[in-house]
Amino acid sequence: MAKKILIVDDEPDILELVKYNLEKEGYKCYTANNGQDAVIKAKDKQPDLILLDIMMPVMDGIEACRQIRKDPHLKDIYIAFLTARGEEYSELAGFDVGADDYIKKPIKPRVLTSRVKALLKRKKENILSDTLSVGDITINRNTFDVSLRGEKLVLPKKEFELLYLLASKPGQVYTRDKILNKVWGYDVDVVDRTIDVHIRKIREKIGDYRIKTIKGVGYKFVE
Repeated sequence: MAKKILIVDDEPDILELVKYNLEKEGYKCYTANNGQDAVIKAKDKQPDLILLDIMMPVMDGIEACRQIRKDPHLKDIYIAFLTARGEEYSELAGFDVGADDYIKKPIKPRVLTSRVKALLKRKKENILSDTLSVGDITINRNTFDVSLRGEKLVLPKKEFELLYLLASKPGQVYTRDKILNKVWGYDVDVVDRTIDVHIRKIREKIGDYRIKTIKGVGYKFVE
């Protein structure tokens, strides 16, 4: 079955170009021209990936991403900002609200389709148990549920995968390269601050002391 992609942009030419190139790759594409419409169509179409512009009328991309991430029924959707906003604070704001990637315009069609393929590539690792319990944290890899002392937490997909990776082997130090490979894949252009932003967001939800920074190396989960 073809993967479904929702493309959101207020410029008709951009929508047409991106849709054309992705449909050539076999994806089923839907479009929206503002953030409010994107939230509605995300609920209706349940896409695998949303490509989201930031500067749009009615509702901007940041707020649309925030609303989508609040809906537990949409937690498995990948979200990538596709925008001309190249400032660092815009990129960090995108990751803060739960984006999985931040792609800057202009981008060549072949590069864009490569990024899309990388985002949609599902992990095929063997999982010994559906549920991982570490101290007072319980993680269910199949349902993407996380609970802390019985209280359910909502984590975007990349935050979940990063937490699961670290918590699966408490005490083991994961280098930044290993984290990039396991969570994002080497064929996705992710910088160090992307990892840092995701770690910070996880710490805000489960407590600072559970994930320890190993200066110059990476991170480890502490029981």
